[in-house]
Amino acid sequence: MRRAGLLIALTSSLCFAFSGPMAKYLGAAGLDPLEAVWTRMAGAGLLLAGILAVVRPSALRIPRSRLTFFAAYAVIAVAGVQALFFAAITRLPVGITLLIEFTSPVLVVLWVRFVRRARPPRTAYVGAVVAVIGLGVVVEIWSGLALDPLGLLFAFGAAACCTGYFLLSENSGAGIDPLGLVTWGLLGAAVALAPISRPWDIPWGVIGTMATPAPGHTMPAAVALVFLIVVATVIAYILGVLAVRRLSAAVGSTVASLEVIAGAVAAWILLGEALGPFQVTGGVIVLIGAYLAQRATAALTPAPDAAVVPGDPPAPDAHGEDSRAPRASRTP
Repeated sequence: MRRAGLLIALTSSLCFAFSGPMAKYLGAAGLDPLEAVWTRMAGAGLLLAGILAVVRPSALRIPRSRLTFFAAYAVIAVAGVQALFFAAITRLPVGITLLIEFTSPVLVVLWVRFVRRARPPRTAYVGAVVAVIGLGVVVEIWSGLALDPLGLLFAFGAAACCTGYFLLSENSGAGIDPLGLVTWGLLGAAVALAPISRPWDIPWGVIGTMATPAPGHTMPAAVALVFLIVVATVIAYILGVLAVRRLSAAVGSTVASLEVIAGAVAAWILLGEALGPFQVTGGVIVLIGAYLAQRATAALTPAPDAAVVPGDPPAPDAHGEDSRAPRASRTP
């Protein structure tokens, strides 16, 4: 059971890792970041809704008392994370954007300390400091920020929304089906982004063209779109929900961190984005710090089994994982 859970979680992380590269192919084809993220949210949301309507219709029921929560989840935890992440990768390498977003557990520590006025374990502060040092190495702060400043702003914005996602998920309640939450989150995000993404003006004709994000390989834009929706979103979320039922929070967070590595490797192979020695070194430091912060913050929340009513699945995090123990993950 545990080995199967590890394999499922690893596969989920690998599926999520292709989000950035596929989005860059759509960008090369002619879609701007908001158009690409709207297409992903709407396509994946409709596909998941169709699947659940057939195999588990009860998952799509929303308690009236939780409508506000679902709306906040869709706007902050899904639309905010996705839109800012897609905007960031137009200016930064995919691997660096993922690394910055994976600092969200550090922001959770700061929220717990200064807003909730709770005292996290000392390990949480150590992890936060380590992660900040690692980020300084990644962006080469001694050279006056070698990376695009606006891209960094978008990436940190995605990390902030991911933090809001963790905090929202802590209060999601045990009676909400995780796949139902993901489905309505995706559809709600598509609705929220529609006024600024303007899907009626999307140049749908470019989906039939070939895309080549320099200096990457050429790929049909339609293949990139299908892969983004089906593999990097729908399959990734379903596998994430299956994995959390078999793994602890600590193990799940460790496996989820492999998404950064997998995403960087996929971007290197498909897009030709190679990370320099400072990015690799700083990335390792960031992951260590984020992991320490996540583990320490998780100790402040109830054990998963303590809050679960028999028969009720836990609410997912940005990747469909147990939300009661915040962990490093992206929701690309």
